[in-house]
Amino acid sequence: MARMTRGYGVLWAVLMMALLAGGVQATPVGDVPTVHGLSLYDTPALPDGFDHFPWVNAHAPKGGDMVRSAPGSFDSLNPFIVRGNPADGLTSMGGLPFDTLMVESPGEPFTLYGLLAAGIRLDPDRRWMEIDLDTRAHFHDGSPVTAEDVVTTFETLKTMGSPMYRAYYADVAGIKRLSPRTVRFEFGEHNSRELPLIVGQMPVLSAKDLQGRDITRPTLNPLMGSGPYRIASTQPGQRIVYQRDDHYWGKDLPVNKGRYNIDRLIFDYYRDPSVALTAFRAGRVDLRIETTARHWVTGYDFPAARQGLIKRVEIEDHNPAPMQGFVMNQRREIFKDRRVRQALGLAFDFDWLNRNLFYGLYARTRGFFDHSSMEATGVPGAAERALLSPWRDQLPREVFESPLPIEAPEALRPRLKKALALLNEAGYEVKDNRMINRDTGRPLRFELLLSDARLERMALPMVRNLARLGVEVNLRTVDSSQYLVRMRQFDFDMTTTVIAQSNNPGNEQREYWGSEYADQPQSRNLIGLKSPVIDDLVNHIIRADSRRDLEAAAAALDRVLRWEFYVIPQYHSPVTRLAYWKKIAMPDQSPEYGLDLDSWWVDPQGADTVDAHQE
Repeated sequence: MARMTRGYGVLWAVLMMALLAGGVQATPVGDVPTVHGLSLYDTPALPDGFDHFPWVNAHAPKGGDMVRSAPGSFDSLNPFIVRGNPADGLTSMGGLPFDTLMVESPGEPFTLYGLLAAGIRLDPDRRWMEIDLDTRAHFHDGSPVTAEDVVTTFETLKTMGSPMYRAYYADVAGIKRLSPRTVRFEFGEHNSRELPLIVGQMPVLSAKDLQGRDITRPTLNPLMGSGPYRIASTQPGQRIVYQRDDHYWGKDLPVNKGRYNIDRLIFDYYRDPSVALTAFRAGRVDLRIETTARHWVTGYDFPAARQGLIKRVEIEDHNPAPMQGFVMNQRREIFKDRRVRQALGLAFDFDWLNRNLFYGLYARTRGFFDHSSMEATGVPGAAERALLSPWRDQLPREVFESPLPIEAPEALRPRLKKALALLNEAGYEVKDNRMINRDTGRPLRFELLLSDARLERMALPMVRNLARLGVEVNLRTVDSSQYLVRMRQFDFDMTTTVIAQSNNPGNEQREYWGSEYADQPQSRNLIGLKSPVIDDLVNHIIRADSRRDLEAAAAALDRVLRWEFYVIPQYHSPVTRLAYWKKIAMPDQSPEYGLDLDSWWVDPQGADTVDAHQE
């Protein structure tokens, strides 16, 4: 994320204007006020003492169960490492059983409000941040949440957790306990402007509970949290049940009012997505986020749906479209040549897939920040050019001269003709229907590794198109456990993955693209990038001094990645598709920047109607 170094007088003027408008209730400590939330470039929209988030139903009833389906299996309740497959409901930032220092507002971009943090003091130059913990906060065993817990959690995640945390917290120079309920983070000189918000998203674990645990290993013994739900029961690989904590310390906080309404959240696991849909139709699953176009179009015509007991909604997504694509492992010699990578991408025929398999429901993904102000378009403007020009001799000329999106023939035949020409330029020729390297005599062949059989119908047309060029592709689908092991060891030629981006890219870009992570097992630099150009652009993203500078740096990175053809972009849905039984209710409005399922509830009257139908 970006860093903006403001003079103290400017920041104080902004804060004082917010005070006069009722935006911040500040208790100065020295010259730095104590505030209730942080916003990246402005002040939080909601004032200190706000009652609840604008989109929630503050009077939503409590109670009931909600069952959702989960794919595959799980074997761990530790979401803070890359080993194991953690259960749904757990995330790298904790999930249902864990509170964080602050909580993101899905209705505002780049804004966090205090959760465990009752008060926040941020240095005007963003060199340190102090957090006062809420004196009411306690873990599920009744012990208080203290500064020692925060310090222990930070040190544990950074030294023993997933490599992601080392990338996220790389610019945190130190952490110390100032008092039993106050902790101070020291930030490095060239830190990201987003760093205070990144730190604010940190889950807090119990230092006492961590004693004697090996946090580096998967476990089915739940870690201690302080969040709204406890893990009530598990059937490894089959089911996990979360029980709402009636004694949750934070249930009346403004950020929680009207949320976490459902008593039991149940995730049932299904290895076959068609079986999961059948379970929904039978009433054994209450809510589905539908990711299969065919199911959305053809799978919901059944008696209960025709009787109005099923609701279906499409919620528009205002975040950058995720990059789902085929990733080519740059650790493999066959993908070193940019012309080869471009040629392979031309064999992916999105229009045919969308027309014949996806019912026209998807949009083609072009880049890494699609549908955002950070997307690279046309030729580079002055701000982008200033970032790219020092690297002109290391970049393709198209980066400077050719507009985006990249032009390519729409029809398959001329696409393959262009691909053949590129492969010939790269030193390949067809002999006996095989694409052979002229110098080595080796055929151009690789393995396309998948973890889900559903992806085969999307990949097979590209495999067939490449076969017409003489390129041999071994399509291999393995179970999720084997797939995870191979990904963590970078033991693949080509695979398909999803690289999600927020409206505010920052430190996570290091782990996606940074040279230091290319050879670090378990990192998210699947491509294996080692590029000083990309490292430099990532640093500009992290240290940008304004939103404008951030957008220019992100667009420059987007432009370079696209013209280097490291990924074959696939497609995305412009909406989130949900289907649910009438027993489930949602607020009248949704937040602009996220889907807040935590604000949904079970409607007693609707539940009675559904129960009567299912008897």
